[in-house]
Amino acid sequence: MTTERSDDHVVKEAYVMAQDYIRYVTGRTSKPAPSTAAAALRHAGDDLLEKYPIFFKRWPRVFREVCPDNACDYLLKILDEHFQPEKPWQKKELTWSGILSIYVLTGQLAAYCQKNGMESVLEELEFRVGQYVERKVCPNIRDKGGWSGFIERYAEKEKPEHTIIRACCGVLLLLGSVSLTYYIYRRRLC
Repeated sequence: MTTERSDDHVVKEAYVMAQDYIRYVTGRTSKPAPSTAAAALRHAGDDLLEKYPIFFKRWPRVFREVCPDNACDYLLKILDEHFQPEKPWQKKELTWSGILSIYVLTGQLAAYCQKNGMESVLEELEFRVGQYVERKVCPNIRDKGGWSGFIERYAEKEKPEHTIIRACCGVLLLLGSVSLTYYIYRRRLC
């Protein structure tokens, strides 16, 4: 779904993330995420929905005017209003959480469309959101050095219990190796 003219990794990733996230939230894919950034987006979206479910319950009321003919335009209008600078001469600074909100809001609209029999709009939604991110967000992402900051912030972190277990296993392995080496060394001396 990426644009043919683009060899830019940042832009390609924006399209991959849009396509994958919409397919993920609508249950149209069971494959693992196609990239690290897409996996981070899935994790962050799930985390948001789990932590703040009350916030997401209002979206069906906001989307009630959506129909197959205006779904994409409706979303882009909401995004433009949200990311408009307060003063016309200011440049709106995009944060990683702001970028995340673009995808999460898109996912919410996609789920709403699917639930209300407007599945025909989902593919166009994937492409149009990719275009939106390419046009409005990718210049900022390039300034931030690519998607690595997004991945670093939103990728699933190892749980502390797993870190402790790995450390204990490492210590046990080390002690076992030292004991075995000492045993073999002692056997050779005798």
